[in-house]
Amino acid sequence: MMQDRELRIAILLPCYNEEAAIGQTVAGFRAALPGARIYVYDNNSTDRTREIAAEAGAIVRTERMQGKGHVVRRMFADIEADIYVMADGDATYDPVAAPALVRRLVDEQLDMVVGSRKSQAEEAYRRGHRFGNRLLTGILARIFGRTFSDILSGYRIFSRRFVKSFPALSRGFEIETEISVHALELAMPVAEVETAYGARPEGSESKLSTYRDGWRIMRTIGHLFRIERPVLFYGGFGLALAGAAVVLAIPLAVTYAQTGLVPRFPTAILVTGMMVVAALSFMTGLILDTVVRGRREVRRLHYLALPAVGEG
Repeated sequence: MMQDRELRIAILLPCYNEEAAIGQTVAGFRAALPGARIYVYDNNSTDRTREIAAEAGAIVRTERMQGKGHVVRRMFADIEADIYVMADGDATYDPVAAPALVRRLVDEQLDMVVGSRKSQAEEAYRRGHRFGNRLLTGILARIFGRTFSDILSGYRIFSRRFVKSFPALSRGFEIETEISVHALELAMPVAEVETAYGARPEGSESKLSTYRDGWRIMRTIGHLFRIERPVLFYGGFGLALAGAAVVLAIPLAVTYAQTGLVPRFPTAILVTGMMVVAALSFMTGLILDTVVRGRREVRRLHYLALPAVGEG
């Protein structure tokens, strides 16, 4: 218990027009983790989010660049702590679960604990969001191997060395996907704990769009696939192109074997070009894989330069 009092805990709440819920959220986390400092980062709200958060006892700051990714990047850069608890300001995540999540992080010296969502009401987690989450989680698992059951959860506990080694390049709600991939790529010790997920309070509206934000997350996964798995990305494209070239070349080979002639020069030229592009694509993947490996080693070394939670 002495170790818990010595550790600095920061609760991070990114907010945009959450006047109906932010007071309840701040109060809940203050009761659950009374020794923690609560930061509310307002993202250009047009309602009374800032005033209500300040009245509830939170430290209120502002990020002018619109989008959750920009807010998370600013929070991670500005705030100094040993443990970071990140949640949304809409009162949907359960503050009561926070001490157990923090304890799990400290006891097992993890770098991230994800609060996977178990909805308490149908309206809390719409069917479109459920389906999209399962689809995106499955795609991420196929590309990056081991993964989480809820990659889009906004309820996460981080160690200092996770936060200070995370580049945070995303702009919007796709930030959770980037966080998950960062942990997987550096093989960080992580865990996932099921937590309650409730409906928003009356008067609070979701900022998520099932299709728009789903598409943005898909683009982020594709972008990260291209950057982090270049051999599979470019090699797969090259293999598909080479396969198509072989299919087109078979009739030419048969005709040449029978007559000794190649009457369809345009097809022969096309096949040759496709095979050249396929070879170039595969070589591009190999070269970029070497570059990615170097980048990953640098990120890993920076991560290891920071002390584990509870040490240093």
